[in-house]
Amino acid sequence: MTAPSKPNPADLACPVPIQSHATIQLAHGGGGRLSERLIAEVFLPAFRNPALAALHDGALIDLGGQRLAFSTDSYVVRPLFFPGGDIGSLAVHGTVNDLAMCGARPLALSAGFILEEGFPMHDLGRIVESMRAAAAEAEVSIVTGDTKVVDRGKGDGVYLNTAGIGLVPAEIEIDPRRAAPGDMVLVSGTLADHGIAILSVREGLEFETALESDSAPLGGLVAAILEAGGRDVHVLRDPTRGGVASTLNEIASAARVGVRLEEMALPVREAVRGACELLGFDPLYVANEGKCLAVVAPGVADRVLEAMRAHRYGRDAAVIGQIVAEPPGRVVLRSSVGSLRIVDLLTGEQLPRIC
Repeated sequence: MTAPSKPNPADLACPVPIQSHATIQLAHGGGGRLSERLIAEVFLPAFRNPALAALHDGALIDLGGQRLAFSTDSYVVRPLFFPGGDIGSLAVHGTVNDLAMCGARPLALSAGFILEEGFPMHDLGRIVESMRAAAAEAEVSIVTGDTKVVDRGKGDGVYLNTAGIGLVPAEIEIDPRRAAPGDMVLVSGTLADHGIAILSVREGLEFETALESDSAPLGGLVAAILEAGGRDVHVLRDPTRGGVASTLNEIASAARVGVRLEEMALPVREAVRGACELLGFDPLYVANEGKCLAVVAPGVADRVLEAMRAHRYGRDAAVIGQIVAEPPGRVVLRSSVGSLRIVDLLTGEQLPRIC
């Protein structure tokens, strides 16, 4: 009698339902499978070029031997003001962090405001002051912008767009395609803080412990990571929409590698874990706005982890998994009891209007 063969994690996945939509759905903006399809089937064929095809957090553009990182993002968060931040600080942090994930030192930002007629001037002043303070902390200037006003009832108060540029040092090469078997996966802190904080305010939920967004500028943290790991830092990403699960799926797909996560190693605050259990959410899929994923060579993992923990925005940093050869393009989680499950892309929208 032969012993049963060990199951292949790739065989544990259920087939994804075929989804075809004639109109845009909320899930197209959620960072999951529909977002992936929208990019692959609509935007990439129309705009295809080498900088875009890398699908990095920003485009890398060579300018006479210097590499420029360029990124843009739009913000439609509801509510506009939430514990730990608001749409203004979120917009600055989001674009600064996208530049940092390219290994760049942010230089300058633009700001575009779409304002609804009737929006309180006092609230606009609060948002602008929040952006000023966030830019000052990130050591970046807002150097240009634009303002548009739409009819009452057509703009949900205010939408923001920020774009940014930064310079990438010559010795740094950050690219999702550089993830290689044996690399370690680190995260700079606790998961799901932003998404659960937004939801608690939006739905009027009260918990024994106050929940706050983790929105923060990560340029200084990334500088510490790069100083500790240098060229052995292969990938940096901020797991915003779709959370850590979606971001790691994107890395696995880009590099054609697998990712093995350890459930017991995932840092989640007890209050956030309890809220997720109560609401039926998986912290791996909930948005973060002040966390960094780093994929680094095993020889520098301890040094990078120490550097992260020494920084104010990395005190809860942890090693959460490893890059593996098989199954390529898959993220697998080893549970607390030793079982394996596929961590796939979301096929719907878990928390809309989160950033």
